[in-house]
Amino acid sequence: MRVLLVEDDPSVAAGIIDGLGISFAVTHVPTGAQALATSLEGIDIILLDLGLPDMDGTDVCREIRKGSQTPIIVVSARGDEIDRVLSLEMGADDYVVKPFGMRELVARIRAVARRTAAAPAASEGSSETARTLHGLTIDTRAQRVELNGEEIHLTPKEFELVVYLSEDPGAVYRRQDILHDVWDTNWYGTSKTLDAHIAAIRKKLGSANWIESVRGVGFRFGGPS
Repeated sequence: MRVLLVEDDPSVAAGIIDGLGISFAVTHVPTGAQALATSLEGIDIILLDLGLPDMDGTDVCREIRKGSQTPIIVVSARGDEIDRVLSLEMGADDYVVKPFGMRELVARIRAVARRTAAAPAASEGSSETARTLHGLTIDTRAQRVELNGEEIHLTPKEFELVVYLSEDPGAVYRRQDILHDVWDTNWYGTSKTLDAHIAAIRKKLGSANWIESVRGVGFRFGGPS
């Protein structure tokens, strides 16, 4: 598996390269400009720091997403919810806060890679590829979501969440079940990543009512009002 690491701190980059070196081929660049100039052909995962010297990592993420669906995992010291949400809105697939354990990073990389590889296969041959709920059309074959005829641009992980929660509208899904089924059976870390993805989806759909919080339990798929 080939990884593009975008990290300006030499010591952090060296640690990641050393930790991933056994199982991954890592290409390292220290700036956003170099990341955007790097061909992504053959790259399986991008590890992206936000605090780059020449531009913010969220801008790099947005520019990459204009022409590529290569999975992006943000690796940043910024732990605030706003940074997580913004990164996810710009197209990131996951978010890891520094400092982190190398086992967690490897698990996240493998989980994102599995989900990305499985998504097209899951839609092939499906007899029911689209459903419409309250004006929201979810097409699993085309990997598209439209609200009242207007396409809503979701990241691959956001799309998976919408598909999962909308399978049984009104039903309550527990947090741990969502993390188990949508993320990975061997999940590392807290459920803040789930919260950030939910917040990003709500913003894109224009209402928090689409995905309702059930205090102490989890979430359920609702409607616009």
